[in-house]
Amino acid sequence: MNELMNIESKILFIRGQQVMLDRDLAELYGVETKRINEAVRRNIERFHEQFMFKLTKSEQNEVENRLRSQIATLENLKSQNLTSSGRGKYSKYLYYAFTEQGIAMLSAVLHSLTAIQISIKVMEAFVKMRHYLSLKYTSKVHDRFLILDNREIYHVGASLKDLGKKCFAFTQLMDAKSMIKTVLETV
Repeated sequence: MNELMNIESKILFIRGQQVMLDRDLAELYGVETKRINEAVRRNIERFHEQFMFKLTKSEQNEVENRLRSQIATLENLKSQNLTSSGRGKYSKYLYYAFTEQGIAMLSAVLHSLTAIQISIKVMEAFVKMRHYLSLKYTSKVHDRFLILDNREIYHVGASLKDLGKKCFAFTQLMDAKSMIKTVLETV
């Protein structure tokens, strides 16, 4: 269970889809990031644009800023391959982001039992997150709502991109069934 939570914490939402970064996959597979990228280059015909993409510099900066804000002590900085200046060990290269399908393809080209076992756990984490988290967007309402498993609803007072940067609050709304229906009808 703890391993699944560790995997879930590495799943990011970029360009409207759930992805994992090459560096995080390398950590899970117990290999260097360059080994993953080499395997991809040798099998590039398997990795279509919908399976993986290279982050832009601004996307990478946003990811690194999120990582730095999550890390509280110098010891944690070292364990995350970051220096005290916040520069990542791999930050001079743009990360590759792999979709769920790209991760499945990656396990096929890495040819190791570990890659297969980890990929199965990663797939389970993707499915679990899709099952429990349903975010709907609308331009009709400025407020943000988080709906979990169609049973709980939370009002989020600010943009999720500001989570951790400013004073931030989540409020669980009562009469969830009625509120969920009302919110979803405005989408």
